[in-house]
Amino acid sequence: MADRITVVGWDGTPLTEAAAAALAAATLVAGAPYQLKALPVPPGAERLALGSIQLAARRIAEHRGAAVVIAEGDPGFFGVVRTLRRPEYGLELEVLPAVSSVAAAFARAGMPWEDAQVVSAHGGRLRRAANVCRAHPKVAVLSAPGAGPSELALMLRGVHRTFVVCEALGTPDEDVTVLTSDRVADRIWRDPSVVLVIGGSSAGGPGGGPQSGAAGEAAGWIAGRPVGYPGPDRGWALPTDTYTGTGRTPGATDTLPAHVRALVLARLGARPGDLVWSVGAGSGALAVEAARFGAAVVAVEADAAACARLAVNARRYGVEVETVHGHGPDVLGELPEPDAAVVETGGPQAVRAVLSRRPERIVAVARTLAEAEEVRRTIAEAGYRADGALLQSAPLLAPSGTPGTAGDGGHGLRLGVGDPGTFLLWGEQKA
Repeated sequence: MADRITVVGWDGTPLTEAAAAALAAATLVAGAPYQLKALPVPPGAERLALGSIQLAARRIAEHRGAAVVIAEGDPGFFGVVRTLRRPEYGLELEVLPAVSSVAAAFARAGMPWEDAQVVSAHGGRLRRAANVCRAHPKVAVLSAPGAGPSELALMLRGVHRTFVVCEALGTPDEDVTVLTSDRVADRIWRDPSVVLVIGGSSAGGPGGGPQSGAAGEAAGWIAGRPVGYPGPDRGWALPTDTYTGTGRTPGATDTLPAHVRALVLARLGARPGDLVWSVGAGSGALAVEAARFGAAVVAVEADAAACARLAVNARRYGVEVETVHGHGPDVLGELPEPDAAVVETGGPQAVRAVLSRRPERIVAVARTLAEAEEVRRTIAEAGYRADGALLQSAPLLAPSGTPGTAGDGGHGLRLGVGDPGTFLLWGEQKA
């Protein structure tokens, strides 16, 4: 192993005294070609152009002498330190960071970023990065060849956002471009870049993030946007009356009971980077709760009034829910690929349409035992592991009189009238 290994972060500014000293003493220097050309690499040092970090790590492990690895910005933030620290290489590192490319990008944009999500599109994660951009109003995306601003904008087609594309940060060729997402795909961009994706209903004010109310409480004391936050209420599977205006018609309810929503959310397993479809979403209680777990959510609903109520509920909890007005099977073909889906209304026909897009997980609500059997069979025939349950509950009521009197038969709590039950079916793709 090299006698000494120093990882130097470089943001285009003059090297610190410690970084310059490490570079001057190096017998092996690894970095991008432009870095090896721009920095004062000792004439006798071996130069190693960084392509595969794994191959570079093996070469450094074999080297005898002082090695320096040049990285962009902060090498411990989505950088080379993670790979170099793998136990199979046995390397001990001294890290001298500079300003990260993400921090530099937000600085160029003049925006705070403690409330931003930061994701990498490297390693085939472009779709998951795009889903985070759907779900959050302020996201920094570290691009990669084939997963740059144009590809990201195409993934977000139909979702209005503002892109701040930062190319070649810290170099003489640095360029910062601000465009609406519909214009980004028309340009050719350099790799790599940092892309700030800003916008959405919960992005307020010039800072590009939540500014006031429950959705703004996170700003100023905690970084990022924690799962299940923001919102005026903790937890999930909240009482039905927590949500605005349930019912497609006066007196009717379109919100699943809280105990049913709890199991649906458990079976969906929604997480950041996922895209969840909610088909027949009603007023959106389930869609909003899935979004509060950090997933991107597309809610499909045929009733225009319910779509409006859904938008109100999403704003109340400070989450992004894309609402599509229409009947499930008619509009699903135009939607991006789902990771998980719930069919709240629509029966076997809607379930078949969803399964044709092959989500990893599906949950469906059935109204009768016969419909439940058809849905279960449909899920199983599509090659999924199928299961289900009839969920029933009865409320515990406060005593009707003073405890110990004839008014309540000598008992405290009473058992109320139970609901008729909800048939819930679910399926997961087989490994």
